[in-house]
Amino acid sequence: MASEHLGIGVLSLCFPVDRIKEILISCEKTDKRIRDLPAAMMVYYVIALSLFPGVAYQSVLRWLIGGLQWLGNHPFRVACRESLSAARERLESLPMQRLHEQMALPMADKTLKGSYFNDLLLVAFDGSTLALQDTPNNSATFGRASNQKGESAWPLARFVALAECGTHLIFAAELGGYKDSEIQLAKFLIPSLRPDMLCMADRLFPSYGLWKCFAATGTQLLWRTKISITLEKIIFLPDGSYLAEWLPETERKRGNKALTVRVIKYQIKDSGATEGNVEIYRLITTILDPKAATAMELAKLYPQRWEIEIAIKEGKSILRKGTITLCSKKPELVRQEFWGMILAHYLVRKMIAQAALAKGIDPDQLSYEASIEIIKSTQTGRVLNFSPS
Repeated sequence: MASEHLGIGVLSLCFPVDRIKEILISCEKTDKRIRDLPAAMMVYYVIALSLFPGVAYQSVLRWLIGGLQWLGNHPFRVACRESLSAARERLESLPMQRLHEQMALPMADKTLKGSYFNDLLLVAFDGSTLALQDTPNNSATFGRASNQKGESAWPLARFVALAECGTHLIFAAELGGYKDSEIQLAKFLIPSLRPDMLCMADRLFPSYGLWKCFAATGTQLLWRTKISITLEKIIFLPDGSYLAEWLPETERKRGNKALTVRVIKYQIKDSGATEGNVEIYRLITTILDPKAATAMELAKLYPQRWEIEIAIKEGKSILRKGTITLCSKKPELVRQEFWGMILAHYLVRKMIAQAALAKGIDPDQLSYEASIEIIKSTQTGRVLNFSPS
């Protein structure tokens, strides 16, 4: 079978074919007969779709089997578009999701610049939306944005993603409908958190319930909050921060207890800004002792949260060359394509992280777009032994 020879390509260096076959077995998606489009090849194919946005389905397949043709021991046939669609429907989305859950892990390497604060791995999460093909099924399943003027032109899916800040590796994600709350979707990220992490988030996410769930994992938290959230001061600390109790009235009525958080409040003002343009930041953290991390250290650290927004932009826009509308017309294939996109982004970022590690530099110094082109050029052989710059 074709999948027996996929070991020469860059895709299988990140996602080994043997592991893919194990996942296919666990998902009961193994091939029941010899096919031109075996399930393992289709896993790679779905990932490759995001590496070649806007390219015909058959052309993506030609790239994928380029390395197999190079072997010269079997004339692989390029299947028609209908066969590719049928093969994708047989595969469904679960194997792609399981591949990400099992193989897309943080590098967690302390020698990689920008990855750690003290002994805590820096991670951050955020949410975004994806435009989908305008089909009745997609619209019914995922929904649309609407206002007083009517509905949006496209159905939309909403997702959240959790990334390692230093490498931009997305190691957990959850896809939902447009009207699903990002706070509810974020709860699916909780199993991926560990006590040796410091997790950052923007001011959209702080809610009593979500904070309590995230903190229960032992992960240290550093989230920005809205000024409207009431935090009752307990005691001022020597570094200018203070301890506060957080208990919304709705939680008080339910009999819940107040949470103790440390508050760091500061202003950011451009040199040319007027008095009214000063932006006030208010951070809350589970790191209650200033000796473990001062207010100044945490204020300087918080901008690292932007790395998740950059990672999402890379996966949605840069990787797909601005083609932010997924091409799948059926909800199950939308889910499959979503996981393929996240895996493709992980592939690029993993190659960048490994190159940066080998050179002892910050992964941010290497070009994301150039790395995509290098990966696309190496399917017929081993990964090139130089890094993008």
